[in-house]
Amino acid sequence: MSTAIPESHRDLLGAATAVLGTIGPDGRPQLSAVWFLAEGDTVRISLHTSRQKTRNLQANPAVNLFIHDPAAPTRYLEIRGDAVLTEDADYSFASRVGEKYHANLRDFDGPSGRRVIVTIQPTRVNAIDLLAAA
Repeated sequence: MSTAIPESHRDLLGAATAVLGTIGPDGRPQLSAVWFLAEGDTVRISLHTSRQKTRNLQANPAVNLFIHDPAAPTRYLEIRGDAVLTEDADYSFASRVGEKYHANLRDFDGPSGRRVIVTIQPTRVNAIDLLAAA
């Protein structure tokens, strides 16, 4: 079981969005489209502390990040693991995410904005290309 992202799917780390899967308070999955930054095999997300997905991760760090290739519907990258949340009090990471997406994340947060950095520690990486196996 590999936790490294293979070269064949590294291009997907530049995708516009990913789908973040967390476990909600009722035990069911919650999926959310998110912006993210990838550096090597490390993927991080900036989340506001008032959002349900953040509360989900605080209660249960199990996480799944799914990045789909829009040009090839049978190709995707799935990163399963555990989330580590750290404070981003000065918005330094949020600002880096905002640079990638040409947005100011503070604009989404309102006057009581607090953000955390979610670092995904992979326990398994699945790089799938169904047509490559055909």
